[in-house]
Amino acid sequence: MSTFAASNLSPSYPNRAAWGTAPKLRAWQQEAFDLYFRNQPRDFLAVATPGAGKTTFALRIATELLARGVVRAVTIVTPTEHLKRQWATAAGRVGVAIDPEFKNSQGTTSRDYLGVAVTYAQVAMHPALHRARTEARKTLVIFDEIHHAGDAKSWGDGVREAFEPAVRRLALTGTPFRSDDNPIPFVSYVQDGDGAMRSVADYSYGYGPALADGVVRPVIFLAYAGEMKWRTRAGDEIAARLTEPLTKDQLAQAWRAALDPKGNWIRQVLHAADRRLTEVRRGVPDAGGLVIASDHEAARAYARHIRDITGTSATVVLSDDPGASKKIKEFSDSDDRWMVAVRMVSEGVDIPRLCVGVYATSVSTPLFFAQAVGRFVRARRRGETASVFLPSVPTLMSLANEMENERDHVLGRRIEDDGLDDSLLEKARQKRDTPDAIGEELPFETVEASAVFDRVLFDGGEFGTTAEPGSPEEEDYIGLPGLLEPEQVAILLRKRQAERQAAARKAAKREEQLQRAPHEELAALRKELNGLVGAWNHRTGQPHGIIHAELRRICGGPPVAQATAEQLRKRIAEIRKWAARRSR
Repeated sequence: MSTFAASNLSPSYPNRAAWGTAPKLRAWQQEAFDLYFRNQPRDFLAVATPGAGKTTFALRIATELLARGVVRAVTIVTPTEHLKRQWATAAGRVGVAIDPEFKNSQGTTSRDYLGVAVTYAQVAMHPALHRARTEARKTLVIFDEIHHAGDAKSWGDGVREAFEPAVRRLALTGTPFRSDDNPIPFVSYVQDGDGAMRSVADYSYGYGPALADGVVRPVIFLAYAGEMKWRTRAGDEIAARLTEPLTKDQLAQAWRAALDPKGNWIRQVLHAADRRLTEVRRGVPDAGGLVIASDHEAARAYARHIRDITGTSATVVLSDDPGASKKIKEFSDSDDRWMVAVRMVSEGVDIPRLCVGVYATSVSTPLFFAQAVGRFVRARRRGETASVFLPSVPTLMSLANEMENERDHVLGRRIEDDGLDDSLLEKARQKRDTPDAIGEELPFETVEASAVFDRVLFDGGEFGTTAEPGSPEEEDYIGLPGLLEPEQVAILLRKRQAERQAAARKAAKREEQLQRAPHEELAALRKELNGLVGAWNHRTGQPHGIIHAELRRICGGPPVAQATAEQLRKRIAEIRKWAARRSR
C-alpha cells in the first residue's frame, strides 16, 4: 500500500444526517447541484458572481460525492494562504475535515483529515507530489477561482500534471475572464465565430440575476474627480483634472497624484467614505469599511488618516504579514469601522459586514475590479446596500457601469485594457514595498491634489453634479439610507437628480433675471402682471382697471407704467394670493 493511501486508513466520511447543520441551498445552488448529479461530469465549471455562495455549493457537491463513495478524498486549491484556512473552516462545518496547513515537505497528512487545502503556487512547486496524492485515492479536486491556474504557464502545467488523474474536478470562479492567452486547465473552449476560442461554463449565475434574487447587495459607486498638480524630475509643474481628456501618461500621473497619501484628494475621499459608513451603520450597526491600497507605505499612511478622521485605529493587513489571516478574522468578528489592506483581500476573503469601500489602487483590469467590488456585495439580509468610493477615471467608470456584464475567457483575441496585466494579481499576494506602476513610470512629486464629488453610478445610470466635499449636493448622496432595496435606490437617486436639476434651472432663471437689462425685466414683470389681471378678469368679470386699482390700494405705488420692479413683484404676489384663496 502506498504511503499516501496508508496515511488515511480510517477517515471520517460525512453522512446525510450531518447535513442538518449545513445551510439550505439557494435556488441557483440547488439548480446547479441538480444539473451536476443529472450529468455526473468529470469536469464541471460553475461561474457565479462574487458573494453568491460558491463555497456552500461546492461543499454540498463534496459531501454528496463522499457519501455516495464516488470519491474518498478532497483537495481544495486556492489562490492564497488565507483562503486555504477559510475553506477548511467552512468544510469543517459540514463534516469534511480539511488540513489547511499541509506543506509539500510533509508528503502526507493526518488520518483525521479527508483532504488538504493548498495554493496554486504550492502545486506548481511540486506537481509530482500532488499527482501521487491524487492517484492514491479517488479524489475530488475543487479549484477555487480557477482562472488563477492561468496566471503563468508553469502554474497551468503544474495543475494539469497534478490533477489529471482526479476522479472529479469542480472548478469555481466569479470572474473567468482574463486578458491573456494562457488557457485555464480543465476548462472547455469553443470557437466563438470570430476566430477565437471562448471558455464555456457548465453553469453561470451573474450579478444581475443575483441582485434580482436578493443574493447580493446593490452597489452604489461614488466617483470623485478633482485637480491634481505634480512636479516632474525636470522641475516642470503640471496640472490636470481627472475628468478632462488626458493622454494615457497624463491620466496615470494624475491618478497617482490623487492616491498619494501626502495629497488632500485621498484624505477628503476617506472623510466622505467615513461619513457614508456612519450613515450606513444607522441601519446596519456592525457595517465595516475596507480601503484597498496599492502598497505597504500607502496602506499605513491611509490608516493614519483614518485615525485622524475617526479617532480610532484601523486594522492594517499587509500581504507578507504572517498574522494577516488572524487580523482578517478578528476584524470580521468585530464591529470595528475600518480595515486597510494591500490588494491581497481583493479576492475571496469573506467579510460579510463590509458595506463601504475605497478603491485606492491603480489596478484597473476587469478581473481585479470585479473581485475587489465582490468584497462588498455579499448580502446578509435584504435591504443592505454597498457603497464604493473611487477615482473618476474613464476605465473605472466603464467597469462600474458594466457590473452586470458577464464575460468569458477568450483565447486568440487579446482584450485591450488601460490597466495592468492580470499577472499583477499574483504579485498582489507577495510583499509590496513599491507603488503600482500605471502608464509610464516618471518620477515626480505631488504638489497638490484636491477632491470634488463628481457623480454617483448605479445600475448603469449616472446621477449627481460636481460639488465640493461637504457640500449639500455631496451630502444628498453620502446620506442615502443604508437599508434600501435596489428599486428604492434607483427611485431615490432619480428623485435627488430631479431635485438638483430643478434647483439648477431655478438658479439659472434667477441669474438670467439678474443679468437682464432693467427695461427688459420691467417689461417682463408688466407682461406677467397684466396676464394675471386678465386671468382674474376672466374668472370674476371685474374690469381690468378696477383690479389694477385694488392692487395699487393694497400694495401701494403708482400706475403700472411708472411702478418699479419691486412694486410689480408685490402686486404679482398679491394677485396670486387671490387666486389661491379662490381655489380653496
